[in-house]
Amino acid sequence: MEHLDVLVVGAGLSGIAAGHYLKTKCAKKTFAIFEAREAIGGTWDLFRYPGIRSDSDMYTLGYRFRPWRGGKAIADGPSILEYIRETARDEGLEPHIRFNHRVVSAAWSSKDARWTVKVTTPKGEETFTASFMIMCSGYYDYDGGYTPDLPGIERFKGRVVHPQKWTDDIAYEGKRVVVIGSGATAVTLVPELAKKAEHVVMLQRSPTYIVSLPAVDPVANFLTKRMSVERAYDVTRWKNVILSMAMYNLSRRFPDRMKRLFVGGVKKSLGKEYDVKKHFTPSYGPWDQRLCLVPDGDLFDAIKAGRAEVVTDHIETFTERGIRTKSGHELEADLVVTATGLRVSLLGKMGISVDGETIDVAKTLTYKGTMFSDVPNLFIALGYTNAS
Repeated sequence: MEHLDVLVVGAGLSGIAAGHYLKTKCAKKTFAIFEAREAIGGTWDLFRYPGIRSDSDMYTLGYRFRPWRGGKAIADGPSILEYIRETARDEGLEPHIRFNHRVVSAAWSSKDARWTVKVTTPKGEETFTASFMIMCSGYYDYDGGYTPDLPGIERFKGRVVHPQKWTDDIAYEGKRVVVIGSGATAVTLVPELAKKAEHVVMLQRSPTYIVSLPAVDPVANFLTKRMSVERAYDVTRWKNVILSMAMYNLSRRFPDRMKRLFVGGVKKSLGKEYDVKKHFTPSYGPWDQRLCLVPDGDLFDAIKAGRAEVVTDHIETFTERGIRTKSGHELEADLVVTATGLRVSLLGKMGISVDGETIDVAKTLTYKGTMFSDVPNLFIALGYTNAS
């Protein structure tokens, strides 16, 4: 039975970061990165829908030890994936990654001070032991996204797809498309689909706060011309961290003022004639739910050009030709995209126990967002709580 000092679960953005620090800070420790799929990249390898991009700037989402050198702060998915893969290759982490290794359970023994880990591999189930585990498997189910009950969907003659299951054979050029949802995925999809589709509708039950920011960070570009890339990256990183913290705290302290600011930005983009109150003014306060980011206002541009529209209504039923809303409006569609969210799956569905007692992580407390109460030698990387 192979023993590892540290077992990292997941070879995505966080897993590669963990590998870097283990290799550079804990050079004498043995470690491996177990990846359930066949490729490096996690989210950025899994999601393939049109326009896939980060909705966090890459100066804060990127690695502190490896400056982001891409031209855009709000980067596209393929660029982020290449960044992760280049990092794994340049840091010499590829030999430490074991693909098609899905961790299914981990049992801690206080007597032995180690984890016993069951893993499915191409050779069948194998058992490993580890002194520490670092969970970098994300927070959602990779096997499928969340789709609510959609009445009458079996009658629809077109195609229905969840963005998490997007494939290259999905045709939307010259088609009528309805995107159900108003979150980060929907506001990414709509302007991209609108470039080739006949028409795109974003069907939402209620509005979301949407903020437009430049895709290119002008401050970062200014600094890069005047100091080293590393120094410019570090300054830009802290600038963005501080601005994000300030925006969040101001939203919590002065919700009405920030609401006017955010909604005012949409009014400025879409003009006085557009019904911003109905389609872009949420009933809740800023950061009661997550804000959505659109780079360079691309969603607003698609709406102004008439290539896309927003419909705020509830679904009554699917029909053969599309969707009928509760207000009686019929939305004809050849393709319906259910951008309706993800399924939460903490620890990648891995079962854990401590000294024979099964642990329900939903009933534990977290220490600084990195450890669970009464679960020793196990760490989790989730990112900060109010942004991706």
